[in-house]
Amino acid sequence: MGINIDFEKFFPHHDLLIEIGRIEMAMETLQERAENERAMLQPRLESRMVRLRTALKSLPV
Repeated sequence: MGINIDFEKFFPHHDLLIEIGRIEMAMETLQERAENERAMLQPRLESRMVRLRTALKSLPV
């Protein structure tokens, strides 16, 4: 008698959490970048974070 777990439903959640972590790390290192580069990257990173968190909230539990 084996346990049948459908891991495919966990993949999107896991993938989103990994991407959120990457964005968080990128945002933490913004201070090390030049001002013009930081000004260009920060809005893009923040926008991406909002989209990822929205997608995460919309996943079924």
